[in-house]
Amino acid sequence: MTDDQTWTPLRQELDRWRSAGRQARLWLRDDDAIEPTDALESLLRITRQSSVPLTIAVIPASTGEALATRLSREDHVLVAVHGWSHANHAGPDEKKQELGRHRPAHTVLGELRDGLVTLQDLYGPRLLPMLVPPWNRISEELVPQLGAQDFDGLSVFGRAKAGNPIRLLNTHVDVVNTRGQRGNRPHADLVGELVVELQARFASDDEPIGLLTHHLVHGASEWEFLARLFRETEHHPGAIWMSARDLLS
Repeated sequence: MTDDQTWTPLRQELDRWRSAGRQARLWLRDDDAIEPTDALESLLRITRQSSVPLTIAVIPASTGEALATRLSREDHVLVAVHGWSHANHAGPDEKKQELGRHRPAHTVLGELRDGLVTLQDLYGPRLLPMLVPPWNRISEELVPQLGAQDFDGLSVFGRAKAGNPIRLLNTHVDVVNTRGQRGNRPHADLVGELVVELQARFASDDEPIGLLTHHLVHGASEWEFLARLFRETEHHPGAIWMSARDLLS
C-alpha cells in the first residue's frame, strides 16, 4: 500500500461529511509534560503551523516555572491536570494506577486538589480545570467528588458513557499505544481507527473525537503521522480542530 492509499479512507470519510454539510469535531491531547524538551518543541511547532489547538496534560508534582514560561508564548496551548505525581500505587499484578482504590479517597482527592492549585498558580487562565488521570484510569468512586475539588471536566480514553457526574472530554485514537505494541504503529491502522470513530459520529454525533499523543516517546513514525494528519484535515471542510475549552463550554 502506498502512502497516498493509506490516507484514502480518511479523505473519503471526510468528503462524506462535507457532502452532508457537516464537520467532524477533532481535538488533541498530549500527556506527561513536565519541562521544555526538544520533543515538546517539535509538538509545539507542528501544531502551531497547522493551527491545531493543543491541550497538554502536565504532571504537577514534577513541573515548575520553566515549562510555564515556555508555554506562555503559545496562544494555541491549554494545560490540564495530569494527576499529581504520575506514581503507580497498584500492585504488581494490576494495571498501573495513581487514582485507584489503593489509598484513602481523601488522600487521593487532596493530591488532586494540590495539583490543580499548583497549576493554577503557574498557568492562570491558560489552565483548564480538567483532570487527565495517569494511564487514563480513575476509581469510579472518585469521579463524583471531582467537582468538589473544583474540576470541571475529566478526560480518559474511550467512548464516553451516559450519566456521568462530570463532563467527559475523552480521547479515542492513541498515536503511540495499542495492545501489545508501543510506538511505530502502522499509519494504516491509525487511519483506520480514526475512520471508525468518524463513521460512528456520522451516525450519532454525540462527542468529539480525541487524538492522544505522548511527545516524549515519539519517534519519526509518530511525527510523520501527525504532520500528514494535520495536512489532510487542516483545510478540509469536513473536519475542524477545536480547543478543549470550547468543547467543554
